[in-house]
Amino acid sequence: MFLTLTATGTPERPATDLGYLLHKHPDKAQAFSTSYGTAHVLYPEADAERCTAALLLEVDAVALVRRGKGKGRGGAPDAALAQYVNDRPYAASSLLAVALSSVFSSAMKGVCNARPELPGQARPLRIEVPALPARGGPDLVRKLFEPLGWTVSAEPVPLDTEFPEWGDSRYVRLVLESGALTLAEALRHLYVLLPVLDDAKHYWVAPDEVDKLLRAGEGWLPGHPEQRLITSRYLSRRWSLTRAATERLELVRLAEADDSEVEEIDNAVEAETETEERPTPLAVQRREAIVTALRRSGAARVLDLGCGQGQLVQTLLKDPAFTEIVGVDVSMRALTIASRRLKLDRMGERQASRVTLLQGSLAYTDTRLKGYDAAVLSEVIEHLDLPRLPALEYAVFGSARPRTVLVTTPNVEYNVRWESLPAGHVRHGDHRFEWTRAEFRSWSEAVAERHGYGVEFVPVGPDDPEVGPPTQMALFTMTTPKEAKAA
Repeated sequence: MFLTLTATGTPERPATDLGYLLHKHPDKAQAFSTSYGTAHVLYPEADAERCTAALLLEVDAVALVRRGKGKGRGGAPDAALAQYVNDRPYAASSLLAVALSSVFSSAMKGVCNARPELPGQARPLRIEVPALPARGGPDLVRKLFEPLGWTVSAEPVPLDTEFPEWGDSRYVRLVLESGALTLAEALRHLYVLLPVLDDAKHYWVAPDEVDKLLRAGEGWLPGHPEQRLITSRYLSRRWSLTRAATERLELVRLAEADDSEVEEIDNAVEAETETEERPTPLAVQRREAIVTALRRSGAARVLDLGCGQGQLVQTLLKDPAFTEIVGVDVSMRALTIASRRLKLDRMGERQASRVTLLQGSLAYTDTRLKGYDAAVLSEVIEHLDLPRLPALEYAVFGSARPRTVLVTTPNVEYNVRWESLPAGHVRHGDHRFEWTRAEFRSWSEAVAERHGYGVEFVPVGPDDPEVGPPTQMALFTMTTPKEAKAA
């Protein structure tokens, strides 16, 4: 197996800095013993303008069979010949990925003791893999690497150049080029995506592979458009491990979006006892404010509209005053995660009878949502385009008509208090808008007047004397006695 990694440079930032980053001197050819053969590192060229490091992996096929003990690709009893006739010595796979992590471990971690300023510098990089198995073809190669900032050339390798009518093999000659990535990022991309493209691993995938995936995928995997495919293939399609990894990646994404720690997002993780009391996360304060308002309204049957991954539903289930809780979301993925969070498959019959999860769009009327005491729209309206708000308004206030409606949304004025939020940016990339207190009040009062509700406003979180609270909540209560009684 063969891979080359090329850096270009200038007199101020010479390409030979690559030797410091890889911890391998360009003037030496070095060999490293691995569990499955010998890895060689050599430099075909090394000067200030261009430096290329090559990794050559010589596979010990006998050792591979003995260590595998029948597991992995070609290990089935009826495929014994595959142990001796295969592409392992030639095509990049998980064997090469493991060699990368072993031989270039410090570089992959972004550590360079001799020149600590180098790992954080993005530099022009070119990676070539002459033979890469790609189950999914060149299109999949591009889908995996292009979102990460790579310019991709994936040239299919023909089955036989003498017989072009036979078509192409499942192998490609891969060339990746980028000028905006660090070496550590590039190596982590390869470590994960080489076995993903091969869709096979040469060793048994144990639960610790989830931790390896999350470490190597930090910073890029949670937001990758092909995250589900990457996770499934990397973990050899083991359903339990894929589910665990997906849930943890989703928590990472939510934590980044909410500018908080993963432990604050995951209710299943108990906070460690500390001498100094930690502030209550804003998401928790929102749920507490919603539950308090629902109790005060006397609601027993509650709709959580746009329930997401079920945090509020989980909180409501802990209070026996809420006899029926319905979570509604347009995303089946979110509902699946909510079901797992709530452990619906293991919930007792009596408790399970109190909760229902429904897929539905809030932009359309839905007869299933009629007749409830209260409805909650927590951090939902800002995810809709403004022209679609009237449709949501009618579906909730005009059609479903619960006696009480709670709406929470970010207060854009408070954004100046977030040190990590760049000026002019919204709190979440999917927010279509964020309102000031005056804008939210104006919209809420107009909705209340059109549909026969009264409205009051409640601050959620610390109420700053200058910019107000981080979250604003409107509490709508039906004012028409006959309609309230009918509802």
